Amino acid sequence: MNETPRRFIIEDEDAELPVERLRVEPAAGRRTGCPFHDVREMLREVGLRPTRQRLALGWLLFAKGDRHLTAEMLHEDALRARFPVSLATVYNTLHQFTEAGLLREIAVDGSKTYFDTNASEHHHFYVEGDSRLLDIPGAELLVGRHPTPPDGFDVARIDIIVRLRRKSD
Repeated sequence: MNETPRRFIIEDEDAELPVERLRVEPAAGRRTGCPFHDVREMLREVGLRPTRQRLALGWLLFAKGDRHLTAEMLHEDALRARFPVSLATVYNTLHQFTEAGLLREIAVDGSKTYFDTNASEHHHFYVEGDSRLLDIPGAELLVGRHPTPPDGFDVARIDIIVRLRRKSD
């Protein structure tokens, strides 16, 4: 069964990460409503060992619901939550989560990469000037024919980014 993991919303922007609760011991059962247990189970379900760093970064990523963020944004979140972690570890973890299917990687302008906690198939608006991504509701954009890939290749996915800019008065 391919069950979509529940996301737990943390309202407080400056929530302190309770590092002392980040245990890597096994826990029995399915989703419990405890974000740490649920992140641990989510990692196990995709074959990733629930290390302290993965648990902490997973909690920061998924506890606030669907969102788009860069490695630098997640690194800042970790520092604000008093969880010292290197930027390299953040990048490595984001790429591991992406390879495992927990995140979607979205490249904008070839130099800026966002990670989307909503890994389902959907497209995005990019707000120029704000450097912000917004989901396009699925029913609003229909993708017709796509090009035939070269021999030996399949289309993995189609990403559409619609660029927005503020109207001039």
